Amino acid sequence: MARVCAGARLHFGFCNLSLSHERLYGALGVGLAAPRVVVDAEPAPAVRVTVEDGEGDRSESVDSAPSVRDDVRGYASAAVDLLGVDGARVAVRASLPRHAGLGSGTQLAAATLAAVATAHGEPARVRERAPALGRGGRSGVGVATFESGGFVLDAGHPTARFTTDRPADGEWTVPPVAARHAVPGGWRFLLVEPDADPGRSGAAEDDAMRAAVERAEPGLADRIGGTVTRRVLPAVATGNAEAFGAAVAEIGRLNGTWYADEQGGVYRPPVGELVASLSADAAVFGAGQSSWGPTVYGVTDADHADAAREAGERALDAAGVGGSVSVVRAANEGARVTEGAAGGEDEGK
Repeated sequence: MARVCAGARLHFGFCNLSLSHERLYGALGVGLAAPRVVVDAEPAPAVRVTVEDGEGDRSESVDSAPSVRDDVRGYASAAVDLLGVDGARVAVRASLPRHAGLGSGTQLAAATLAAVATAHGEPARVRERAPALGRGGRSGVGVATFESGGFVLDAGHPTARFTTDRPADGEWTVPPVAARHAVPGGWRFLLVEPDADPGRSGAAEDDAMRAAVERAEPGLADRIGGTVTRRVLPAVATGNAEAFGAAVAEIGRLNGTWYADEQGGVYRPPVGELVASLSADAAVFGAGQSSWGPTVYGVTDADHADAAREAGERALDAAGVGGSVSVVRAANEGARVTEGAAGGEDEGK
């Protein structure tokens, strides 16, 4: 038996979407200690998947979480093909909210691959094999945080490789890490998850990204580049949470300008109201939308964690939507891979 436990990630945005610049994308994000995905695997004659939904294990014949189960079956089938093994019995003990801006797809795919590989005594080589599982095409943050956690800036892709049609799985490489920093231990991240429709994924996401790239204004990339080099990187390197929060919030706002036509504004509804409410609170140093949302993040620290949590609850109330609020640590290590099924589900508070 092998167990893989991996945290969510926040995605602050891209450095460039304009075809006028030499490199495209270039994502910024941070690994989180919670929430987490936990996947167990053991060798078997064929691929079999079960999903635990809080009430115990459910077999494939029970429709408890069909979308998660179907995704994992696909990832596990691809993994056994890549590894050249017969099969695996895979059990999902915990999963991330799907398409909520927390990296559910990449973390689940990487965890499944790593669990199946470890169960068979093989190296996972997640970065190399993620494209064959359909992951890591535009952003390298999910793979990088799975590998080593922390704050990550990836290098993106040469713009000349951009194609209007999505390449087939496996026909790309995960963007290399351009910069990584451990996140100071006193920093915290507020997560406000409103009751709202999931963010874009699959073909809808591909279409939206292609449309955004084809009309992206290049001047925004120049502003983002300056913000990254003069504000974001110095803030994380010096441990200045206030400066970091303000800088990544600006990155998110500028990215939202590229996506405004695709998501109905700089932020998708109801994220705009939540971001505005959080941004006005002294306990939150900066707020924004993670990826396509609907999760809203806020940067804070241990001294302001309780006040930030209260600010998140007030923001939901003011927007008139339900949801959940949590405050979590960053993860400065990658996924935890163990033989056996003990441990690995800490709360990350």
